[in-house]
Amino acid sequence: MIHHHDDPVKGALSFALAPIQTTSLRDEVHERLRLAIVSGYYKTGERLNERKLAEEMGVSTSPVKEGLRRLEAEGLVRTEPRRGSFVTFAARQAEEMTLARAVLESLVAGMAARHASAQDLVRLQALLAEMKAALAEDDVDHLVTLNSAFHETVRAASGSTYLHGLVNSLHAFSLGTRVAVLSDRQVRAESLNEHTAIYQAIVRRDVARAESLMRRHITAAGQAHVELLFHAVQTTDGAHT
Repeated sequence: MIHHHDDPVKGALSFALAPIQTTSLRDEVHERLRLAIVSGYYKTGERLNERKLAEEMGVSTSPVKEGLRRLEAEGLVRTEPRRGSFVTFAARQAEEMTLARAVLESLVAGMAARHASAQDLVRLQALLAEMKAALAEDDVDHLVTLNSAFHETVRAASGSTYLHGLVNSLHAFSLGTRVAVLSDRQVRAESLNEHTAIYQAIVRRDVARAESLMRRHITAAGQAHVELLFHAVQTTDGAHT
């Protein structure tokens, strides 16, 4: 469960690793820890206490150890003998993941502009209406869910199973980005406008515009993510340091 306030990151994210009830315990532990890292709840260099994590999630230390091993293989955690595990997720990784996601999702948006069915368009329009209502009610948790559903619907509308699979490989990063950046009120409003413009381009079958708008949307969210988590400063050439 993630609660949002107005302060950046840990002030904005009250992250509770609630007890887990699932048939795939190791996968669930892994996913929750990864989201906590990518969303910025756990900072670069922070030590992850296995016993404390296990207690918070109501599990034994075994799935936590397995989760940390998987996170280390993904480059998000470093484990040192007799010292423990430390978060290594940094601005450079976030930037690279954003670039990958921007390229893939822009292609998917272009394909959705070509192939979206009438039913797909109705679904996207309905999601936008729900997003507008959630924004008005300041329901951030629901807005994160609807945001994810909008992108999933665009991917489904594209008809591309291969690109769909590649984008899904970045699911945890995408969700972590949304959780972090949508804690900002201004970003929430801008995000709705951007999704609306993407929808309109898809409706008009404007492939180039759908691609361009999606690329810009993902890149902007990624930049906001980096700035929020790592306090990076944008240089004149557009790169983050």
